Amino acid sequence: MSMMPPSPSEFSGLDCLSTGALVLDADDRVLYVNPAAETLLGVSGALLAGDAADHVFERSPALRAAIRTARSEQETVVEYELDVAVSGHPPIRLGCSISPLDTPLHAVLIEMRAVDPHLRIARLEQARLQQEANRDLLRNLAHEIKNPLGGIRGAAQLLEYELPRESLREYTQVIIKESDRLQSLMERLLTPHRMPRFGAVNIHEVLERVRSLILAETPSVALRRDYDVSLPEIRADAEQLIQATLNIARNAVQAMHGNGHGHGNGHGHGQGEIVFRTRVARQITLESRRYRLGLRVEIIDNGPGIPEEIREQIFYPLVSGREGGSGLGLAVAQTLIAQNHGTIDCESRPGHTVFSIFLPLPTPTP
Repeated sequence: MSMMPPSPSEFSGLDCLSTGALVLDADDRVLYVNPAAETLLGVSGALLAGDAADHVFERSPALRAAIRTARSEQETVVEYELDVAVSGHPPIRLGCSISPLDTPLHAVLIEMRAVDPHLRIARLEQARLQQEANRDLLRNLAHEIKNPLGGIRGAAQLLEYELPRESLREYTQVIIKESDRLQSLMERLLTPHRMPRFGAVNIHEVLERVRSLILAETPSVALRRDYDVSLPEIRADAEQLIQATLNIARNAVQAMHGNGHGHGNGHGHGQGEIVFRTRVARQITLESRRYRLGLRVEIIDNGPGIPEEIREQIFYPLVSGREGGSGLGLAVAQTLIAQNHGTIDCESRPGHTVFSIFLPLPTPTP
């Protein structure tokens, strides 16, 4: 399809920007690419001119979704970190702002900035140190609470034997049951402390185990697989990976079923969908160490998304987005993945939440 190229003067003001700029027309075809965007994406603007955005960004679903949102909402959408891949080039991590334009009519401006890997590593390292401090605090607190809890429960049981009327035992049962509930909470705070037992692990066997557990607990949820079966085995603790993945998947199920919040799944009925996706991740940094190859496990749900007010704190212990939630599931998951030398990342918007687990792949021997 041929199209009239824009007049050189129309976008000449964008040529000198150090920020990448790309303009799409009303039909989502590339109208203009400035030199900074050509450098970032590693492709000539002349080659992209007239091409459909869905084709150019075929391997960048998060960016395509952000473009659709900017158009439908008619407001600027900001993505601080997303992977953008053009042509056969490997994905690069960019910060993007997508803004609807009045001139040309119904056009969209995409501004792109490279995410400084050093800043990202520093942010992840700071988050990890904060998590460790929180875990130590909670572990000490849990130990302090466990001992008096046992005494309270024992005293309630002794009192129950001495009570003259059966009806009064209702009160001692409340004490015993609530003590047991707190005891269980304390155990969960202390559980991740055991050191991992590393062995050869097939990530798909881990995900299949989690899948069967989720389907047994919640038959109404649709659980779809999107596996890269060529992935090799990794060295990890299978039980810890199962527990971490299960916690994230359960979190997704609870969000879709609106536990405590009354959210549905954004589709007006109870059926939610979770996708388990596995892919190779290239050039990743885990625990301040660079890996040429890594494994990426994505747990994607179509639930209502994570409330914005807790989005930055979801991995903190005791932070929960639903009433009655302990806020330990994601905190424990992060601890377990960290013990296996990996990291967890999260991106969320209504109708699309992605938890990404990154783990190192063994370096192939020559």
